[in-house]
Amino acid sequence: MSAYQFLLFRQEQGVATISLNRPEVYNALNDEITYELQDALKAVAKDESVRVVVLTGEGKAFCSGQDLKAASGQEKRSFLDSLHKRYNPIIRAMRTLPKPIVCRLNGVAAGAGCSLALAADVIVASEEATLIEVFINIGLVPDSGSSYFLPRLVGMAKAFELCSMGTRVKAKEAAEMGLISKAVAPDQLDAAVKEYVDYYAQAPTKAIGLIKKMLNKSATSSLDEMLEYEAYAQEIAGSSNDYKEGVAAFLEKRKPRFQGK
Repeated sequence: MSAYQFLLFRQEQGVATISLNRPEVYNALNDEITYELQDALKAVAKDESVRVVVLTGEGKAFCSGQDLKAASGQEKRSFLDSLHKRYNPIIRAMRTLPKPIVCRLNGVAAGAGCSLALAADVIVASEEATLIEVFINIGLVPDSGSSYFLPRLVGMAKAFELCSMGTRVKAKEAAEMGLISKAVAPDQLDAAVKEYVDYYAQAPTKAIGLIKKMLNKSATSSLDEMLEYEAYAQEIAGSSNDYKEGVAAFLEKRKPRFQGK
């Protein structure tokens, strides 16, 4: 059951599903939903029974970004404060969560909504979904991590084009350029997401959390630094119950039963 006003939260069999739930405004982000999303991510981080997180949107859209209509009704606010208090904590929480996040991209992901999708570890999209760095259309610059994720995913030149022109990218093209993991027909979206979720719910979660940390660190590290960090992370993985189970299953010629510990 969901205890949130603007999110739907469901948890079962190691899977936590977080759905943005403002479909009447295409899941635009107001103050309340950003704080609720922070709280939900803290909850799944603390809950050892959660092995994988699914992030999606209710209705036709994934997330249309900042709720400009709600913001326009308020007195002048600081963009700096808003990002520090509302958006940046969400992106940091997603990237530091030691569990995989699968984005079920069911519709448009625009502005901060696009950043939110890109912060996930796996993005599975409906072919009807689009991603757009819409900030330039109102004279703003990308935020919420887009300037970090985009060049690493598609290269500097393409990232500049997407940001400076507000180019609308359909899911198939996004998959071809490496922006997302997979694009499927709308009626196949749930099945495609389930394939990833079923795998991660039974996978060695501790090792996957370490892999996520390693790949994050590799973006700003030298080869020597990564060789050292790999050794450090491997020592942790090699002390896990999942490693012992993996070796035992290999020797006994059976499928491993990982517990994520």
